[in-house]
Amino acid sequence: MKIGLFIPCFMNELYPDICKSTYKILKQQGLDIDYPLNQTCCGQPMANSGCSKDVETLAKQFVKTFKDYDYIVAPSGSCVSMVKEHYAPFFNNDEDYNKVKASIYEVCEFLHDVVKLENLNFNTSFPYKVGLHNSCHGHRVLKLATASELNIPYNSKLKNLLQKVEGIELVTLKREDECCGFGGTFSVQEEDLSIAMGKDRIKDHLDSNAQVMTGADMSCLMHMDGIINRNNHPIKVKHIVQILLGEEL
Repeated sequence: MKIGLFIPCFMNELYPDICKSTYKILKQQGLDIDYPLNQTCCGQPMANSGCSKDVETLAKQFVKTFKDYDYIVAPSGSCVSMVKEHYAPFFNNDEDYNKVKASIYEVCEFLHDVVKLENLNFNTSFPYKVGLHNSCHGHRVLKLATASELNIPYNSKLKNLLQKVEGIELVTLKREDECCGFGGTFSVQEEDLSIAMGKDRIKDHLDSNAQVMTGADMSCLMHMDGIINRNNHPIKVKHIVQILLGEEL
């Protein structure tokens, strides 16, 4: 299979090491990975701000760029959900878009559901207490884990992958799927509320004695990492692909 690697624009600019780690973990599964250089933003910030014409331009560029790949994989649940859930009005049941919609996966979802990863094919160890933050889009839109309000047995694709890492201790949080308050442009428009929600999320991890906070959306982790650094909290942030690779803190 031919994989098109989609890297969100903010990660390309701010977190290139995590982008490289995403490529590495896919490559180590023996997959054929391509990174199309003409890819751009998925349009999520514009959609959040009501700029639909700009979203349409970016949506059509995205589909044109990725339509010929067997799978499209990205290290961001929110960007994946943007493509899957919010492009349809611009395509009128277009065949290329329908293929892209069915082919795009968040990286952990891809490893769990498509590759069906049984073992990490490298010596992975991460001897820390880790708290998992379930971001809203990945959790409820992509179904990376069971939403608590459903009151059904809990299952998490992210935890299933993390449990394959030697030495890791996953801590129990009081609220498994609480929003961190980032929400893209929400954090700009409602700054005080966004920060308060982020502080609550961090406190849950601190109260559970987590040394590291992880998740599948660097946007959420970025928001909380800023709060952590400003308040000198004794906890680190690490994207889940970095932990699956056993990268040091």
